[in-house]
Amino acid sequence: MDYSREIEGKRAHDLRSNEKTIKSSRCVCVPGPLIVGAGPSGLAAAACLKEKGVPSVVLERSNCIASLWQLKTYDRLRLHLPKQFCELPLMSFPEEFPTYPTKQQFIDYLEAYAKRFDIRPVFNQTVERAEFDQSLGFWRVKSVNLTKEETEYVCRWLIVATGENAEAVMPEIEGMEEFGGRIVHTSSYRSGDLFRGKRVLVVGCGNSGMEVCLDLCNHNARPSLVVRDTVHVLPQQMLGRSTFGLSMWLLKWLPMRLVDRFLLIVSWLMLGDTARFGLDRPRLGPLELKNLSGKTPVLDVGTLAKIKSGDIKICPSAKRLRHHTVEFINGRKENFDAIILATGYKSNVPSWLKERVMFSEKDGLPRRPFPHGWKGECGLYAVGFTKRGLLGASMDAKRIAVDIERCWKLEAKHLKPWRSHFCRNNDFCLSLDI
Repeated sequence: MDYSREIEGKRAHDLRSNEKTIKSSRCVCVPGPLIVGAGPSGLAAAACLKEKGVPSVVLERSNCIASLWQLKTYDRLRLHLPKQFCELPLMSFPEEFPTYPTKQQFIDYLEAYAKRFDIRPVFNQTVERAEFDQSLGFWRVKSVNLTKEETEYVCRWLIVATGENAEAVMPEIEGMEEFGGRIVHTSSYRSGDLFRGKRVLVVGCGNSGMEVCLDLCNHNARPSLVVRDTVHVLPQQMLGRSTFGLSMWLLKWLPMRLVDRFLLIVSWLMLGDTARFGLDRPRLGPLELKNLSGKTPVLDVGTLAKIKSGDIKICPSAKRLRHHTVEFINGRKENFDAIILATGYKSNVPSWLKERVMFSEKDGLPRRPFPHGWKGECGLYAVGFTKRGLLGASMDAKRIAVDIERCWKLEAKHLKPWRSHFCRNNDFCLSLDI
Protein backbone atom coordinates (compact mmCIF):
# COMPACT_ATOMS: atom_id res chain seq x y z
CA MET A 1 0.00 0.00 0.00
CA ASP A 2 1.25 3.53 -0.87
CA TYR A 3 1.09 5.01 2.61
CA SER A 4 1.89 8.59 1.50
CA ARG A 5 -0.98 8.57 -1.05
CA GLU A 6 -3.37 7.31 1.60
CA ILE A 7 -2.35 10.16 3.91
CA GLU A 8 -2.71 12.79 1.18
CA GLY A 9 -6.07 11.37 0.16
CA LYS A 10 -7.26 11.74 3.73
CA ARG A 11 -5.92 15.31 3.90
CA ALA A 12 -7.73 16.22 0.65
CA HIS A 13 -10.97 14.74 2.00
CA ASP A 14 -10.59 16.60 5.30
CA LEU A 15 -9.81 19.88 3.54
CA ARG A 16 -12.93 19.52 1.36
CA SER A 17 -15.02 18.87 4.45
CA ASN A 18 -13.61 22.07 5.97
CA GLU A 19 -14.41 24.14 2.86
CA LYS A 20 -17.36 25.86 4.47
CA THR A 21 -15.30 27.11 7.42
CA ILE A 22 -12.41 28.29 5.23
CA LYS A 23 -14.58 29.86 2.53
CA SER A 24 -15.41 32.87 4.70
CA SER A 25 -12.01 34.36 3.83
CA ARG A 26 -9.53 34.29 0.96
CA CYS A 27 -7.36 31.21 1.33
CA VAL A 28 -3.78 30.78 0.16
CA CYS A 29 -2.09 27.36 0.03
CA VAL A 30 1.61 27.85 0.77
CA PRO A 31 3.80 25.10 -0.71
CA GLY A 32 6.69 25.77 1.70
CA PRO A 33 7.10 27.33 5.13
CA LEU A 34 5.23 30.45 6.20
CA ILE A 35 7.42 32.94 8.09
CA VAL A 36 5.74 35.50 10.35
CA GLY A 37 7.95 38.58 10.63
CA ALA A 38 10.30 40.30 8.17
CA GLY A 39 12.90 41.49 10.63
CA PRO A 40 16.50 40.25 10.52
CA SER A 41 15.44 36.85 11.93
CA GLY A 42 12.73 36.29 9.34
CA LEU A 43 15.03 37.39 6.52
CA ALA A 44 17.75 35.02 7.74
CA ALA A 45 15.32 32.09 7.84
CA ALA A 46 14.02 32.85 4.33
CA ALA A 47 17.55 33.15 2.91
CA CYS A 48 18.75 29.89 4.48
CA LEU A 49 15.67 28.09 3.16
CA LYS A 50 16.15 29.50 -0.34
CA GLU A 51 19.78 28.36 -0.30
CA LYS A 52 18.45 24.85 0.37
CA GLY A 53 15.97 25.12 -2.51
CA VAL A 54 12.93 25.54 -0.24
CA PRO A 55 10.56 28.42 -1.08
CA SER A 56 8.84 30.38 1.68
CA VAL A 57 6.29 33.14 2.19
CA VAL A 58 7.07 35.97 4.62
CA LEU A 59 4.25 37.95 6.26
CA GLU A 60 4.99 41.37 7.78
CA ARG A 61 2.53 43.59 9.64
CA SER A 62 4.39 46.78 8.74
CA ASN A 63 5.08 48.29 5.32
CA CYS A 64 8.82 47.54 5.27
CA ILE A 65 11.41 45.00 6.32
CA ALA A 66 13.10 45.42 9.72
CA SER A 67 10.35 47.77 10.91
CA LEU A 68 11.80 47.97 14.43
CA TRP A 69 15.04 49.37 13.00
CA GLN A 70 13.42 51.57 10.38
CA LEU A 71 10.50 52.98 12.34
CA LYS A 72 11.19 52.61 16.06
CA THR A 73 14.84 53.42 16.76
CA TYR A 74 16.64 56.68 17.54
CA ASP A 75 18.82 58.39 14.96
CA ARG A 76 22.20 58.02 16.68
CA LEU A 77 21.86 54.25 17.09
CA ARG A 78 24.75 52.05 16.01
CA LEU A 79 25.27 48.34 16.39
CA HIS A 80 26.60 47.77 19.89
CA LEU A 81 28.61 44.75 18.78
CA PRO A 82 31.23 44.58 15.99
CA LYS A 83 29.74 43.89 12.58
CA GLN A 84 31.21 40.39 12.29
CA PHE A 85 28.96 39.29 15.18
CA CYS A 86 25.85 40.81 13.58
CA GLU A 87 26.03 39.36 10.07
CA LEU A 88 23.16 37.29 8.76
CA PRO A 89 23.93 33.89 7.19
CA LEU A 90 25.42 33.72 3.70
CA MET A 91 26.24 37.43 3.32
CA SER A 92 28.86 39.60 5.03
CA PHE A 93 28.74 43.33 5.65
CA PRO A 94 30.51 45.46 3.03
CA GLU A 95 34.21 45.83 3.86
CA GLU A 96 33.96 49.61 3.83
CA PHE A 97 31.42 49.61 6.69
CA PRO A 98 32.89 50.66 10.06
CA THR A 99 33.31 48.21 12.92
CA TYR A 100 30.07 49.46 14.46
CA PRO A 101 27.71 50.25 11.54
CA THR A 102 25.19 53.06 11.88
CA LYS A 103 21.45 52.51 11.92
CA GLN A 104 21.13 53.46 8.25
CA GLN A 105 24.06 51.28 7.22
CA PHE A 106 22.47 48.29 8.94
CA ILE A 107 19.16 49.00 7.20
CA ASP A 108 20.99 49.26 3.86
CA TYR A 109 22.63 45.90 4.58
CA LEU A 110 19.25 44.28 5.29
CA GLU A 111 17.71 45.79 2.13
CA ALA A 112 20.62 44.43 0.08
CA TYR A 113 20.24 41.06 1.83
CA ALA A 114 16.55 40.83 0.91
CA LYS A 115 17.34 41.80 -2.68
CA ARG A 116 20.17 39.29 -3.03
CA PHE A 117 17.98 36.38 -1.91
CA ASP A 118 14.87 37.73 -3.65
CA ILE A 119 12.89 37.89 -0.41
CA ARG A 120 9.64 39.71 -1.10
CA PRO A 121 7.48 39.81 2.04
CA VAL A 122 3.74 40.31 1.91
CA PHE A 123 3.50 43.64 3.74
CA ASN A 124 0.71 45.13 5.85
CA GLN A 125 -0.46 41.68 6.93
CA THR A 126 -1.13 41.41 10.66
CA VAL A 127 -1.44 37.82 11.83
CA GLU A 128 -4.39 37.55 14.19
CA ARG A 129 -4.47 33.80 14.69
CA ALA A 130 -2.35 30.76 13.90
CA GLU A 131 -3.48 27.29 14.84
CA PHE A 132 -2.58 23.75 13.84
CA ASP A 133 -5.54 21.89 12.35
CA GLN A 134 -5.21 18.29 13.46
CA SER A 135 -7.73 17.05 10.89
CA LEU A 136 -5.81 18.64 8.01
CA GLY A 137 -2.28 18.19 9.29
CA PHE A 138 -1.57 21.82 8.35
CA TRP A 139 -1.27 25.20 10.03
CA ARG A 140 -4.05 27.70 9.39
CA VAL A 141 -2.86 31.28 9.74
CA LYS A 142 -5.36 34.15 9.55
CA SER A 143 -4.12 37.66 8.74
CA VAL A 144 -5.80 41.00 8.02
CA ASN A 145 -4.58 43.87 5.88
CA LEU A 146 -5.09 47.63 6.27
CA THR A 147 -8.60 47.43 4.83
CA LYS A 148 -9.51 44.61 7.23
CA GLU A 149 -9.63 42.06 4.42
CA GLU A 150 -8.93 38.59 5.81
CA THR A 151 -6.62 36.02 4.28
CA GLU A 152 -6.10 32.51 5.56
CA TYR A 153 -2.78 30.83 4.77
CA VAL A 154 -2.60 27.04 4.89
CA CYS A 155 0.94 25.72 5.35
CA ARG A 156 2.84 22.64 6.42
CA TRP A 157 5.51 24.56 8.35
CA LEU A 158 5.17 27.73 10.43
CA ILE A 159 8.21 29.79 11.44
CA VAL A 160 7.66 32.38 14.18
CA ALA A 161 10.08 35.26 13.55
CA THR A 162 8.30 38.11 15.35
CA GLY A 163 11.11 38.15 17.91
CA GLU A 164 11.59 39.22 21.51
CA ASN A 165 11.03 42.90 20.67
CA ALA A 166 7.61 42.90 19.02
CA GLU A 167 5.74 45.21 21.43
CA ALA A 168 6.90 48.12 23.57
CA VAL A 169 6.67 47.58 27.33
CA MET A 170 4.74 50.49 28.85
CA PRO A 171 4.94 50.52 32.65
CA GLU A 172 2.08 51.93 34.68
CA ILE A 173 3.16 54.72 37.01
CA GLU A 174 0.57 56.25 39.30
CA GLY A 175 -0.50 59.69 38.14
CA MET A 176 0.60 59.41 34.51
CA GLU A 177 -2.59 61.14 33.39
CA GLU A 178 -1.80 64.08 35.70
CA PHE A 179 1.76 64.69 34.55
CA GLY A 180 0.90 67.05 31.71
CA GLY A 181 4.26 66.79 29.93
CA ARG A 182 5.31 64.42 27.16
CA ILE A 183 5.60 60.74 28.09
CA VAL A 184 7.04 58.64 25.26
CA HIS A 185 8.57 55.21 24.84
CA THR A 186 11.99 55.01 23.21
CA SER A 187 10.23 53.42 20.21
CA SER A 188 8.90 56.95 19.51
CA TYR A 189 12.14 58.78 20.34
CA ARG A 190 14.26 59.93 17.42
CA SER A 191 16.56 62.70 18.65
CA GLY A 192 17.20 64.96 21.61
CA ASP A 193 16.62 67.96 19.38
CA LEU A 194 12.99 68.24 20.54
CA PHE A 195 14.10 68.36 24.18
CA ARG A 196 16.67 71.17 24.08
CA GLY A 197 16.84 72.98 27.40
CA LYS A 198 14.23 70.69 28.96
CA ARG A 199 14.42 68.55 32.08
CA VAL A 200 13.93 64.95 30.97
CA LEU A 201 13.58 61.83 33.09
CA VAL A 202 14.69 58.62 31.37
CA VAL A 203 13.25 55.48 32.97
CA GLY A 204 15.43 52.43 32.40
CA CYS A 205 19.20 51.99 32.45
CA GLY A 206 19.84 49.45 29.71
CA ASN A 207 21.79 50.22 26.55
CA SER A 208 18.90 52.26 25.10
CA GLY A 209 18.31 54.29 28.27
CA MET A 210 22.00 55.06 28.64
CA GLU A 211 22.39 56.07 25.01
CA VAL A 212 19.24 58.23 25.01
CA CYS A 213 20.64 60.09 28.03
CA LEU A 214 23.87 60.72 26.15
CA ASP A 215 21.94 61.93 23.11
CA LEU A 216 19.92 64.30 25.29
CA CYS A 217 23.13 65.72 26.76
CA ASN A 218 24.52 66.26 23.28
CA HIS A 219 21.39 68.29 22.44
CA ASN A 220 21.69 70.48 25.56
CA ALA A 221 18.85 68.85 27.46
CA ARG A 222 19.09 68.09 31.18
CA PRO A 223 18.52 64.34 31.63
CA SER A 224 18.12 62.26 34.76
CA LEU A 225 18.25 58.48 34.70
CA VAL A 226 16.08 56.15 36.79
CA VAL A 227 18.12 53.13 37.89
CA ARG A 228 15.71 50.61 39.40
CA ASP A 229 18.03 47.61 39.54
CA THR A 230 21.66 46.56 39.51
CA VAL A 231 23.48 46.84 36.20
CA HIS A 232 26.81 45.81 34.69
CA VAL A 233 28.50 48.63 32.78
CA LEU A 234 31.44 47.51 30.63
CA PRO A 235 33.63 49.50 28.24
CA GLN A 236 32.78 48.84 24.61
CA GLN A 237 36.45 48.13 23.91
CA MET A 238 39.09 46.42 26.07
CA LEU A 239 42.78 46.08 25.33
CA GLY A 240 42.28 47.26 21.77
CA ARG A 241 39.55 44.73 21.03
CA SER A 242 35.76 44.77 21.35
CA THR A 243 34.69 43.59 24.79
CA PHE A 244 32.29 41.09 23.25
CA GLY A 245 34.90 39.68 20.86
CA LEU A 246 37.46 39.43 23.64
CA SER A 247 34.94 37.63 25.84
CA MET A 248 34.12 35.10 23.13
CA TRP A 249 37.84 34.41 22.59
CA LEU A 250 38.55 33.97 26.30
CA LEU A 251 35.61 31.59 26.70
CA LYS A 252 37.38 29.17 24.37
CA TRP A 253 40.12 28.71 26.96
CA LEU A 254 38.70 29.69 30.35
CA PRO A 255 35.56 28.94 32.38
CA MET A 256 32.86 31.62 32.37
CA ARG A 257 33.47 32.70 35.98
CA LEU A 258 37.12 33.42 35.32
CA VAL A 259 36.25 35.41 32.19
CA ASP A 260 33.69 37.36 34.21
CA ARG A 261 36.30 38.10 36.85
CA PHE A 262 38.72 39.34 34.19
CA LEU A 263 36.05 41.58 32.62
CA LEU A 264 35.16 43.13 35.97
CA ILE A 265 38.80 43.81 36.90
CA VAL A 266 39.51 45.50 33.57
CA SER A 267 36.23 47.44 33.81
CA TRP A 268 37.14 48.67 37.29
CA LEU A 269 40.55 49.82 36.02
CA MET A 270 39.03 51.61 33.02
CA LEU A 271 35.75 52.93 34.44
CA GLY A 272 36.29 52.99 38.18
CA ASP A 273 33.81 51.85 40.82
CA THR A 274 30.42 52.41 39.18
CA ALA A 275 28.64 51.92 42.52
CA ARG A 276 29.99 55.34 43.60
CA PHE A 277 27.74 56.90 40.97
CA GLY A 278 24.59 54.92 41.76
CA LEU A 279 25.23 52.00 39.39
CA ASP A 280 25.55 48.95 41.65
CA ARG A 281 26.70 45.78 39.97
CA PRO A 282 24.76 42.47 40.18
CA ARG A 283 26.11 39.65 42.30
CA LEU A 284 26.55 37.43 39.22
CA GLY A 285 29.16 38.33 36.61
CA PRO A 286 28.04 39.86 33.29
CA LEU A 287 28.38 36.70 31.19
CA GLU A 288 26.86 34.40 33.79
CA LEU A 289 23.93 36.79 34.27
CA LYS A 290 23.39 37.02 30.51
CA ASN A 291 23.51 33.25 30.19
CA LEU A 292 20.98 32.66 33.00
CA SER A 293 18.53 35.54 32.54
CA GLY A 294 19.24 37.08 29.16
CA LYS A 295 19.98 40.45 30.78
CA THR A 296 22.54 42.22 28.61
CA PRO A 297 25.35 44.29 30.16
CA VAL A 298 25.56 47.94 29.14
CA LEU A 299 28.42 48.67 26.76
CA ASP A 300 29.43 52.23 27.54
CA VAL A 301 29.73 54.62 24.60
CA GLY A 302 30.34 57.76 26.65
CA THR A 303 27.37 57.96 29.01
CA LEU A 304 29.34 57.08 32.13
CA ALA A 305 31.59 60.12 31.72
CA LYS A 306 28.45 62.31 31.69
CA ILE A 307 27.22 60.61 34.85
CA LYS A 308 30.57 61.19 36.57
CA SER A 309 30.55 64.87 35.56
CA GLY A 310 27.03 65.36 36.88
CA ASP A 311 25.51 66.12 33.48
CA ILE A 312 23.31 63.06 33.96
CA LYS A 313 21.75 62.56 37.40
CA ILE A 314 20.92 59.14 38.82
CA CYS A 315 17.48 58.70 40.43
CA PRO A 316 15.69 55.83 42.21
CA SER A 317 12.37 54.38 41.01
CA ALA A 318 9.47 56.75 40.43
CA LYS A 319 6.60 56.30 42.87
CA ARG A 320 4.06 58.81 41.62
CA LEU A 321 3.61 61.52 39.01
CA ARG A 322 1.92 64.86 39.49
CA HIS A 323 1.77 67.95 37.29
CA HIS A 324 5.29 68.12 35.81
CA THR A 325 6.54 66.55 39.05
CA VAL A 326 7.96 63.11 39.84
CA GLU A 327 7.92 61.74 43.38
CA PHE A 328 10.57 59.04 43.88
CA ILE A 329 10.41 56.08 46.27
CA ASN A 330 12.84 57.81 48.64
CA GLY A 331 10.39 60.70 49.06
CA ARG A 332 12.33 63.18 46.93
CA LYS A 333 10.36 65.27 44.42
CA GLU A 334 11.69 66.89 41.23
CA ASN A 335 10.20 68.80 38.33
CA PHE A 336 10.48 67.48 34.77
CA ASP A 337 9.21 68.60 31.40
CA ALA A 338 9.14 65.14 29.81
CA ILE A 339 9.58 61.44 30.56
CA ILE A 340 11.13 58.89 28.20
CA LEU A 341 10.42 55.24 28.93
CA ALA A 342 13.43 53.09 28.03
CA THR A 343 11.60 50.08 29.38
CA GLY A 344 12.24 47.68 26.54
CA TYR A 345 10.09 45.34 24.50
CA LYS A 346 8.33 42.00 24.79
CA SER A 347 7.13 39.14 22.60
CA ASN A 348 3.56 39.24 21.29
CA VAL A 349 3.38 35.55 20.36
CA PRO A 350 0.70 34.57 22.94
CA SER A 351 -1.73 37.08 21.40
CA TRP A 352 -1.91 35.24 18.07
CA LEU A 353 -0.29 31.78 18.23
CA LYS A 354 -2.74 29.25 19.66
CA GLU A 355 -0.10 26.87 20.96
CA ARG A 356 1.10 26.45 24.51
CA VAL A 357 3.63 23.61 24.31
CA MET A 358 6.57 25.35 22.63
CA PHE A 359 5.91 28.93 23.72
CA SER A 360 5.25 30.17 27.23
CA GLU A 361 1.99 32.04 27.67
CA LYS A 362 3.64 34.19 30.33
CA ASP A 363 6.43 35.83 28.35
CA GLY A 364 5.89 34.59 24.79
CA LEU A 365 9.32 32.94 24.62
CA PRO A 366 10.21 29.30 23.91
CA ARG A 367 10.00 27.20 27.06
CA ARG A 368 13.17 25.28 26.23
CA PRO A 369 16.36 27.28 26.80
CA PHE A 370 18.97 28.00 24.16
CA PRO A 371 20.08 26.18 22.07
CA HIS A 372 16.99 23.93 22.05
CA GLY A 373 14.16 26.43 21.66
CA TRP A 374 14.11 26.63 17.86
CA LYS A 375 11.92 23.59 17.13
CA GLY A 376 8.46 22.63 18.33
CA GLU A 377 5.89 20.07 17.24
CA CYS A 378 3.82 19.74 14.06
CA GLY A 379 6.19 21.79 11.91
CA LEU A 380 6.44 24.78 14.27
CA TYR A 381 9.74 26.68 14.52
CA ALA A 382 11.08 29.80 16.24
CA VAL A 383 13.89 32.10 15.11
CA GLY A 384 15.22 35.10 17.00
CA PHE A 385 14.15 34.17 20.53
CA THR A 386 17.54 33.15 21.93
CA LYS A 387 18.31 36.39 23.88
CA ARG A 388 21.62 36.26 22.04
CA GLY A 389 20.96 38.85 19.36
CA LEU A 390 21.63 38.37 15.67
CA LEU A 391 24.24 35.70 16.33
CA GLY A 392 21.61 33.49 17.96
CA ALA A 393 19.07 34.25 15.21
CA SER A 394 21.55 33.15 12.55
CA MET A 395 22.16 29.87 14.37
CA ASP A 396 18.40 29.26 14.56
CA ALA A 397 17.89 30.05 10.88
CA LYS A 398 20.54 27.56 9.78
CA ARG A 399 19.13 24.77 11.97
CA ILE A 400 15.58 25.39 10.75
CA ALA A 401 16.60 25.32 7.08
CA VAL A 402 18.42 22.01 7.47
CA ASP A 403 15.48 20.46 9.32
CA ILE A 404 12.80 21.63 6.88
CA GLU A 405 14.91 20.66 3.86
CA ARG A 406 14.82 17.03 5.00
CA CYS A 407 11.04 17.09 5.28
CA TRP A 408 10.67 19.06 2.05
CA LYS A 409 12.53 16.48 -0.03
CA LEU A 410 10.38 13.68 1.36
CA GLU A 411 7.02 15.43 1.15
CA ALA A 412 7.18 17.95 -1.72
CA LYS A 413 6.79 15.42 -4.52
CA HIS A 414 3.58 14.13 -2.89
CA LEU A 415 2.12 17.37 -1.54
CA LYS A 416 2.62 19.82 -4.40
CA PRO A 417 0.84 17.89 -7.19
CA TRP A 418 -2.10 17.28 -4.84
CA ARG A 419 -2.14 20.88 -3.63
CA SER A 420 -1.94 22.39 -7.14
CA HIS A 421 -4.72 20.10 -8.44
CA PHE A 422 -6.92 20.74 -5.42
CA CYS A 423 -6.50 24.53 -5.48
CA ARG A 424 -7.23 24.78 -9.20
CA ASN A 425 -10.57 23.07 -8.62
CA ASN A 426 -11.64 25.09 -5.59
CA ASP A 427 -12.19 28.81 -6.00
CA PHE A 428 -11.82 29.49 -2.29
CA CYS A 429 -8.18 28.45 -2.29
CA LEU A 430 -5.39 30.29 -4.13
CA SER A 431 -2.30 28.20 -4.81
CA LEU A 432 0.86 30.19 -4.18
CA ASP A 433 3.49 28.50 -6.36
CA ILE A 434 6.70 30.36 -5.58
